[in-house]
Amino acid sequence: MRVPHLVTLGDLSVQQINAIITHAAFLKSISKPWLAPAPGAGKIKGTEKLRLPSQSLFNKSIALVFSKRSTRTRIAAETSTFLLGGRALFLGKEDIHLGVNEPLRDTARVIGGMCQGIFARVGAHKEVVDLARYSPVPVINALSSQFHPTQILADLLTLHEHAHMFGKPADVDKVDSKPKKQKKRLDLSRLRPLTIAYVGDPNNILNDMLLTYPRQLTMLSLYPTETTEAADTWARVKALGCDSDFLDGISFHVDPAEAVQGADVVVTDTWISMGQESERAERLKAFDGYRVTEALCSNAFPQWRFMHCLPRHEEEVDDNVFYGPRSLVFPEADNRKWTIMALFDLIFGKWSIDLLPTAPRSDIDVETETEVNGTAGTDAV
Repeated sequence: MRVPHLVTLGDLSVQQINAIITHAAFLKSISKPWLAPAPGAGKIKGTEKLRLPSQSLFNKSIALVFSKRSTRTRIAAETSTFLLGGRALFLGKEDIHLGVNEPLRDTARVIGGMCQGIFARVGAHKEVVDLARYSPVPVINALSSQFHPTQILADLLTLHEHAHMFGKPADVDKVDSKPKKQKKRLDLSRLRPLTIAYVGDPNNILNDMLLTYPRQLTMLSLYPTETTEAADTWARVKALGCDSDFLDGISFHVDPAEAVQGADVVVTDTWISMGQESERAERLKAFDGYRVTEALCSNAFPQWRFMHCLPRHEEEVDDNVFYGPRSLVFPEADNRKWTIMALFDLIFGKWSIDLLPTAPRSDIDVETETEVNGTAGTDAV
């Protein structure tokens, strides 16, 4: 049986992506009632009829291989593993140096021989590709310089949950706490077509947005203008066999105010990723005018909402937007847990055949690896 790795959402079909989102919503619905905020809160009404999530990771160990520091990703991974009955083993950059003390190929086989899954947050994209190529157990990309699939899954779940804010309630069946009734899958095409504006540094977040949103009948409006890196990623979208109508749903702009015109959702990200600290002054100057404010978004959809993968810095978005009623930032952060939990359950726990990529995983399956050109990538944690 083929090992079900996840390196980028471009490796999955729309149906597979929707299956993950559906499962995440289900796990959230049955897990949240058990997680009372404090012992003094007492027993929550109705919990006697609920049951714990699938214990698919019982007696299993999941290796969290993190070359970069993390907050949300690490907490989501460790707590998800616990709720699924397993044990998370954190291997930080001081514990393991990928490709330094021994070939990464050897590291992948050693970890894969002792653990039942690898969740890798790395630097160069080639590192997670090589882990997936040589590991005997599933590998999930927690973040690389090229892609950030778990963040986009959390964003998709957040959009589904807040669809009523965009002018038309989501035509989605209510998630039932009984697994046998959870059959239908969420589908963004059942919402009013959304326009998502990305105003920020072209990075790994944008790359997975490009590979995902156009296939979900969602239009993307981007500032800055088209870059070599973005164009290279978009070529991969075309390779997925998308209809030309989907390709027309993306637009690049030279003015951020034009990019957000009519947008339902405005997204930004950090301007200065780990390793770019020496470029701070230069990058702040280059991104002058990107800051998301009510004034910048005055021509967006009246009920527009704001998203940010975090951590946030004040030059990227002002407090009025970030902490105001338009912000979906903290529900978005919370959904990192449930989408990662869904991936762990389906891939690490069950090796679900539904998650085997339908498209050739060119980064993994070729005999010789060629690093895909890309930007440094966000360090969303």
